[in-house]
Amino acid sequence: MYKPTIGILTWREGTTFKEPEYFRQLLRAGRRLGAAVFLFSPGDVNVKSKKVKGIFLSSEDKWASRWFRWPDVVIDRYWYTQKPIFKEYVAFRKQPHFLYANSRFANKWRAHEVLYNDENMRKWLPETYLYTSQQRKLLEMLRRHQVIYLKPINGTGGRGILRIDQQNGYYRMLGRDKNRNKKAAVARDASSLTLRVKRWIGRDKYLLQQGLDLGLLRDRSVDIRLLIQKDGSGEWKVTGMGVRVGPENSATANLHGGGKAVEAKPFLASHFGEEKADEIIRECHQLAHQTASTVEGHFGRMMELGLDIGIDVIGRVWLIEINPKPGRDIFREMGQPDLYKLAVQRPLQFALFLTSQQTPDGQWVWSGAELQTKQRPAKQMAKFRQY
Repeated sequence: MYKPTIGILTWREGTTFKEPEYFRQLLRAGRRLGAAVFLFSPGDVNVKSKKVKGIFLSSEDKWASRWFRWPDVVIDRYWYTQKPIFKEYVAFRKQPHFLYANSRFANKWRAHEVLYNDENMRKWLPETYLYTSQQRKLLEMLRRHQVIYLKPINGTGGRGILRIDQQNGYYRMLGRDKNRNKKAAVARDASSLTLRVKRWIGRDKYLLQQGLDLGLLRDRSVDIRLLIQKDGSGEWKVTGMGVRVGPENSATANLHGGGKAVEAKPFLASHFGEEKADEIIRECHQLAHQTASTVEGHFGRMMELGLDIGIDVIGRVWLIEINPKPGRDIFREMGQPDLYKLAVQRPLQFALFLTSQQTPDGQWVWSGAELQTKQRPAKQMAKFRQY
């Protein structure tokens, strides 16, 4: 009996993975859906024999390995790393070996350019520049905005983010280093500030971004994580959303950095009332669908996006960041196991949908929606100022 085969492209060393618990849940879900699902890295692929050495869960629920036939669909779950192996992944990903459920994305600056070039997106975007260590733009932003952020263009999980504000003539800095450790410092003048920023950034590339007044809770960062995914019929659906509340005096609200998750509707209603909370949630859904459309229209087929959304003190909605390979632990943190299960299943359901669109000779049958996605805008991207 034919069983669809789905490969999950990721980094691995033996049976050591970046996301072991998530992958366990993913492979178990694949088994329930009747698919053969396995994990592999670029070095596991034998192009000549059209086979892949995959890691899977045995009937005893333990990691095991064997050779699999060429997968019908591959889900790319390879995360960015500064190690040389990432360059090998990029070169591998450019080869037309597989039908991928999700296209490669871009760094945060390139993503911002794409979104800003769509007039439908601009109302949700904070003022953002590529930072190149020029004191003038840093101080200009601090004069215009009460708070600013410096973010590594390839950072994840809140690593490397620095928050700067002015208090009583001084500059207060809060951040998390590359190991997510909290850091705090005070600069007495502009020269001291720029020196500290230069040391913080090092040789990495950073964004300079307008800070938002998200102080719905005193001395805590608050944002919304929304997950939008394609379902088993290839349609974008908002799976769910929740509010992340960061620890006291933290620059971020990430769960991995000690943040907590609470349900969105009760939290928003407690601050804005029921009617305004419903309005904010509807706008967050609208933002999610527009973001998915814009991203997919430029980068090609996607299957899921995690959106970090800020709600300021007057209830205005802002898009802070996009994650093309999002986590889904927020649903477990909120005590919503059914939503977590759905969030795990949907990428596989979409992958199975893709297998159903292939002809017997492996050719892809493009639907109308996918044809629109495949076509890249002919208009060149606008040039952006870089500071």
